[in-house]
Amino acid sequence: MARLISQSSFFFISATVLLSISFKAFGSSLEKTSAFFIFGDSTVDPGNNNYIDTIPENRANYKPYGHNGFFEEPTGRFSNGRIIVDYIAEYAKLPLIPPFLQPSADYVNGVIDLRTQLKQFEEVQKSLTEKLGDAEAKKLISEAVYFISIGSNDYMGGYLGNPKAQELHHPEEYVGMVIGNLTQAIQVLYEKGGRKFGFLSLSPLGCLPALRAMNPKANEGGCFEEACALALAHNNAVKAVLTSLEHLLKGFKYCNSNFYNWLQDRINNPSKYDFKEGVNACCGAGPYGGLFTCGGTKKVIDYQLCDNPEDYIWWDSFHPTERIHEEFAKALWDGPPFTVGPYNLQDLFFDKEKLTIADIVDDPKLENIF
Repeated sequence: MARLISQSSFFFISATVLLSISFKAFGSSLEKTSAFFIFGDSTVDPGNNNYIDTIPENRANYKPYGHNGFFEEPTGRFSNGRIIVDYIAEYAKLPLIPPFLQPSADYVNGVIDLRTQLKQFEEVQKSLTEKLGDAEAKKLISEAVYFISIGSNDYMGGYLGNPKAQELHHPEEYVGMVIGNLTQAIQVLYEKGGRKFGFLSLSPLGCLPALRAMNPKANEGGCFEEACALALAHNNAVKAVLTSLEHLLKGFKYCNSNFYNWLQDRINNPSKYDFKEGVNACCGAGPYGGLFTCGGTKKVIDYQLCDNPEDYIWWDSFHPTERIHEEFAKALWDGPPFTVGPYNLQDLFFDKEKLTIADIVDDPKLENIF
């Protein structure tokens, strides 16, 4: 099975960091947006893999990636256009995210790639201190939003694609290892000053075209249940950890959501959301487009490309279309409390306080919820 990004495993979190700060005037006050630190896999990679010595499966800097023409050429994003963090940066009034490993990248106005666990985050702090001074650097780090998207590779490649790991660890034990690593990462970032966190929970992994195609019961047309079970267990464990950390760590705030059910409903009921196809990939080959051949740069060069990616949930064998990225970014940004919580990303970026029950009841937009 192809791994989604070369530098990700449960012992490692790669990261991209957007360090821009912007201000917007509203009457007599200033609304300040926070810096944006992104830790994750190919779902949130703006193209760092273009500059890493890796295999074709871990790159997306060739056509038809970037198919919709938003970018002048393929950028390395595993999408037909933009990805979720591009939209979040836009909503937060921050610049479009370039990859740090791009030669022209700059520490203060660009993106930093942290390829050797969280230890290298210390270099980011040092660089910020040199450029901004100690007080401003600490302020930026404490006010930043830390967005984390990990886990998919751990279960698809690290476990389901690794017979040895399955021999050594029961699924529950393996989930515990991944969650333990994530918890440690959060604590390290907290100790370094991080207080505001956003999380991209796992999708129903077994319903990805690639895993649907490798399902032992693929002829029945269903999702790979073992992969879905791992994703659910991971999400439930993350939810429990975050609830505990909110009580244990002073000032810890977070945005989490149920991406699993959100995407599963679109997969099962595409027409309900104005999609036409929720099962097959727009770009790929074989059953469900599940063979990861999009672009023809791999061992198998044949692939098919759909006419209109906007009709599809899945862009390639592993990754969703730009439209899904945009819709989920919007849900995370200002979704109501019953879908995103306890804060949404807008709350975190602009330092808004958590809504109370009274706020929710009094909000006319939510009057039909109860």
